[in-house]
Amino acid sequence: MENILPCPDQELICINVDKVYDWVMKENTFDYFLAPSPLTFSGITSTTSLTDSVVSCEVTPAAVNPFVILRRENRSFMIDGCSVCLQQLTIQKNFNLVLYVTLANGTVLRGPTQTISRSEQVTLCAPEGTDVMVEYTDLDCIISSPGVPTLNTATQQITFTGLVITIATCQSIQSTYPVTVEFLADYCEPRADLAIGACPPPAKPAQCHAVYPD
Repeated sequence: MENILPCPDQELICINVDKVYDWVMKENTFDYFLAPSPLTFSGITSTTSLTDSVVSCEVTPAAVNPFVILRRENRSFMIDGCSVCLQQLTIQKNFNLVLYVTLANGTVLRGPTQTISRSEQVTLCAPEGTDVMVEYTDLDCIISSPGVPTLNTATQQITFTGLVITIATCQSIQSTYPVTVEFLADYCEPRADLAIGACPPPAKPAQCHAVYPD
């Protein structure tokens, strides 16, 4: 009689994954000086007044090419007594910026979407062939100097002179490369079915024990 061996509980599995070569969190804050050019705002009428108005902003990553690797240069560093070759990346970050003007009566005027760019350098293990991914864990902007706005109701435009915007970013920057790995894995078992009845049990209103009885 032939002996039948039981199936093993584990199996050697090969899968394709992205190996993380390096990973850094980088915080950066920079000022953007708005050019004194007329900007068209929706909602401006012949009676619009900028007296006691408040300027605010909204910044988001650009929909197209939110970041571009401009340069990748090899640099040698001494780390724990060993010479290590790392890469200095010059990364151009592209953002969409929108200005809002809240009038004294509560009306909000929305400006056009502007694209602004900022280049930064970061050093990490990212040799040629690796992919670099930048994700924002936090991205915000504030009006650090409102400047002097000039309103033209005829053209529905506002010109800001001396307006400064501070943009703060928290970034997760990873360099990765696709690899095939082998590991010993357990077989997955299906979960048990949930015991959900067709009819719910009778319910009663919740009581306020903290109030009554004392």
